[in-house]
Amino acid sequence: MKSHASALIPTWRSLAKGKGFASALLLSTVLTFPNSAALADEGGVSFWIPGFFGSLAASPLQPGWSVATIYYHTSVDAGGDVAFARQVARGNIRANFTGNLNAVLNADADLGFLFPSYTFAQKLFGGQLNVGTLVAYGHSNDSVDATVTGALGPVGFTVSRGFSDDVTGFGDVPLLADLRWNQGVHNYMIYVLTSLPVGNYEARRLANLGIGHSGLDSGFGYTYLDPKSGNEFSAVLGFTYNFENQHTDYQNGVDMHLDWGASKFVTKQWQVGLVGYVYQQISGDRGSGDRVGSFESRVIGVGPQLGYVFPIDNKYQGYLNLKGYKEFDADHRAEGWNAWLTFSISPAPPKQP
Repeated sequence: MKSHASALIPTWRSLAKGKGFASALLLSTVLTFPNSAALADEGGVSFWIPGFFGSLAASPLQPGWSVATIYYHTSVDAGGDVAFARQVARGNIRANFTGNLNAVLNADADLGFLFPSYTFAQKLFGGQLNVGTLVAYGHSNDSVDATVTGALGPVGFTVSRGFSDDVTGFGDVPLLADLRWNQGVHNYMIYVLTSLPVGNYEARRLANLGIGHSGLDSGFGYTYLDPKSGNEFSAVLGFTYNFENQHTDYQNGVDMHLDWGASKFVTKQWQVGLVGYVYQQISGDRGSGDRVGSFESRVIGVGPQLGYVFPIDNKYQGYLNLKGYKEFDADHRAEGWNAWLTFSISPAPPKQP
């Protein structure tokens, strides 16, 4: 379904001179600013959602089916560098233009994820094979206030406008596989993840729930877990190769991300600790639609977490985890805060004699 805002984009014929061009430039710039909640560094949005991994990331799993439901909320804002780069990357600026864009974007999104997975009992290369997929559905609301000042040839101009847009629907569909090994208190994991770009996406829309392209993400993780002391630490380092967005002829560079979590089980059921992430694009963007250069994104986040493990019956157990991140040191990317509420049901470990 097309956004109602898309109908407001003027035709090129009406932009021939002066303020008509400036107004249309501002309008098309803010209307194509990306939704920062999408799984992305075209316009400062990434394929990977920082914070996806956390505590117990590489810990052993019990064979069989598991299912997790995740509620994810994000609230961010960004300045003119991201908004202007998004517009240029879309290829919508086609005349010689000098000027400045002062823009403030506010974006809020609420997403629900269903994450079924299966752990095989038979070992592969001595490790546990686990496969799963995520289905996302949610709502995003974005608004922006912007002012363009500049000149088109000898004609100077200043234009100010504000816009908003929202979308409800399904997101892209990630597919995940990982292998895990256990050696006492030390646990290791390698994983690979790709995504089907089938989410609600339109290149000229302000709010989106998809990103318009796929990617391949892979990495390795480690978890230290001592049941006697209750101490736990996990870290997962990954890298993303992004495929070209065929809608915009834009290809993101390679992204690096480090997700970590540190916690203590104060009882056998209650867990408290900290979580964090570092996200950094390590190679520049490219493609015929790229007119802003490398545009490398960065953001760091840190926050608290609380977990609770409880039995459901003799065969299954539940796990409830709440974690939140406050972001800082962002570059070419929106920053703000986000929260994750996860409830999972998985096979219970064998009872100790």
